[in-house]
Amino acid sequence: MRALDFSPLFRSTVGFDRLAAMLDAANRLDDGAPAYPPYNIQKLGQDAYRITMAVAGFDRDDLKVEIHNNTLTIAGRHADQEDSEGAEYLHRGIAARAFERRFQLADHVKITGAELKNGLLHVDLAQEVPEAMKPRQIEIRSDIGDQNMIEGHA
Repeated sequence: MRALDFSPLFRSTVGFDRLAAMLDAANRLDDGAPAYPPYNIQKLGQDAYRITMAVAGFDRDDLKVEIHNNTLTIAGRHADQEDSEGAEYLHRGIAARAFERRFQLADHVKITGAELKNGLLHVDLAQEVPEAMKPRQIEIRSDIGDQNMIEGHA
């Protein structure tokens, strides 16, 4: 069991009300997290990302991609198992079990599309920060005038 102390981090942050809950959830999920199905996370550009998940054997109707409260959930469940009934397997190495993967997304991240191609599910994401929340330069004014001296030196 590992215990992490994030209190020094909270002393230097302002307005991150959900940060403690997100760190705690990430710490819980990493302990014994399932490895099925495997996935990649790519950064495609400044504000573009892609999650690619290997979902061989699943049809488009067997998969569900949804987002709720900044949590992306990708789930897969076979509608029917017709081919397995009455069949005798000597070796069964192709995983056909149901799965559910959750990804915690940052604020202002939107799903721009999802595509199933060659057994890979691609979920494209984009971070769309509103103009009001983008960094901006703040002018520093002085009551004394336009005096930029320190201790009388020019």
